[in-house]
Amino acid sequence: MLPSLMKALVKEEEVSSYQYKDVAVPTPGRGDLLVKVKKVALCGSDINVYHWNEIAKVLASVPLTPGHEMVGEIVAAGPDVPSDYAVGKRVCVENHFFCGDCYQCKHDERHICQNLNQFGYGRGTVHGGCSEYTIIPARYAYVLKTDITNAQASILEPVGVAHQALEEIDPSGDTILIMGCGPIGLLAAGIAKSMGATKVIASDVVAKKLAVAEIMGADIVVDSSKEDLKQIVMRETNNDGVGCIVDASGVPSAVNNCFSMLRKGGKVVLIGLLKVIYKCRISFAFPK
Repeated sequence: MLPSLMKALVKEEEVSSYQYKDVAVPTPGRGDLLVKVKKVALCGSDINVYHWNEIAKVLASVPLTPGHEMVGEIVAAGPDVPSDYAVGKRVCVENHFFCGDCYQCKHDERHICQNLNQFGYGRGTVHGGCSEYTIIPARYAYVLKTDITNAQASILEPVGVAHQALEEIDPSGDTILIMGCGPIGLLAAGIAKSMGATKVIASDVVAKKLAVAEIMGADIVVDSSKEDLKQIVMRETNNDGVGCIVDASGVPSAVNNCFSMLRKGGKVVLIGLLKVIYKCRISFAFPK
């Protein structure tokens, strides 16, 4: 039998805050699943939402329960839920609640839906993973088909972020520079290697992060606070520059400088959550 109350982390005001309190266990509506949360991971954006800074004001709306990186077990289903979503099955959530009708959705770009709502951000739903139970519409729930642990399953969302970015630039058979070795950058290093990148160069300013980058598959790690990143990139690429760049740092100076390390015709993808508004300065040299 389900309890009537549960513990939840909630944000109810547009100030620096979360509240840990008792709230009612929600009832699944039409097409919804009631999921008992097994594991939830924290994203840097959850910290921004706590502080309610300028980034949070763009990402989120109150009231909300944070936690978009999660895994749980189905305990109840509302009307019209497909039989695939049986009680007892483990599910992860697609936190981008796409509409399915706009141009982007109809062209396999649901992650940039024109009418996007987001689980864990108060956008179209107050629910998130930082609660004992949560509501996930079945259309955004993915049934796990392997025996990965709950801890592993809880980070499938950031794995998806890194994988989506790498699909855009396709590093297979090419060299790649990953700037920023936070969780997304580290995952990108491992995924790039598994996709067949011939040389993975990872940069950061924290030695412990660079050590993990090596474990994840980086061939060369660079402490950009102590070493000349551009010089090393050019040395390792016969002065051609890398074919692919992933910025996972969100540092304006890194973004502005990355183009000088990119091979002509190369590809750049920006994942890093920018801390400040910045202007991108690119110089173009044309032959006379």
